[in-house]
Amino acid sequence: MDIPFSRFPLSVTDQMGRRVAVPLPAQRIVSLVPSQTELLFALGLGARVVGVTKFCIHPANARQLATVIGGTKNFDFEKIDALQPDLLIGNKEENYQAGIEQLAARYPVWMSDISTLADSLDMIRRVGLICGRKVAAEVLAAEIAASFATLPPVAAPITAAYFIWRQPYMVAAGGTFIDDMLTRAGFRNVFSAQTRYPEITPEQLRQAAPSQILLSSEPYPFKEKHLAEFREICPAAEIRIVDGELFSWYGSRLRHSAAYFRELQPL
Repeated sequence: MDIPFSRFPLSVTDQMGRRVAVPLPAQRIVSLVPSQTELLFALGLGARVVGVTKFCIHPANARQLATVIGGTKNFDFEKIDALQPDLLIGNKEENYQAGIEQLAARYPVWMSDISTLADSLDMIRRVGLICGRKVAAEVLAAEIAASFATLPPVAAPITAAYFIWRQPYMVAAGGTFIDDMLTRAGFRNVFSAQTRYPEITPEQLRQAAPSQILLSSEPYPFKEKHLAEFREICPAAEIRIVDGELFSWYGSRLRHSAAYFRELQPL
């Protein structure tokens, strides 16, 4: 069963190995990451979310129900202070160290660190625990895990390059959550030997010669009009616009990712 409210803090370890004393459960939550904001609402915690970022677009009314406290990398500290939060939830990659350190000096800040599906399921369960929604989080994590387990094995993964930015070109490389999702979707990332999100020149793309070039809908909003410039670089490649949220959001949106990946796979 879910944990009732307690006046005493619970000392927990976040995904960065930091010890954090959080109220059990938190009553005034500021979410610093869009995918984790959506997760909190999916767990039935929307009424306790008092602050979100300007990028927290799911659910659609999140920014109306809670105070917008800036972006993921430029917090409005005065707005956060005014909210008197008892818990902030952030992410190592999406937030910035100086801002997190400043907040952690005053408030409990629980941080996720996610590069695989297993990390995301662990995050979902831990957030459910510290927010008093342990059962709901377990059910959600099990649902997501089961959906990925139904993906058919791919004997010959399709070579692919996954672009997240333009001018300069940037791709998702090894060690990223997107790289893990690409593998599960039946692709082999031609830039997996590199790490994080490197800049890529047209010549590097040409030499990598991926069978498919995947242009993400976010963070750069790739559109059909951008396909032509990639065709000039790799005329033989299939170029597709893909749903970036289903490749990179590591919260409750993962419920829809496996079905989407199945649609992307060749018959």
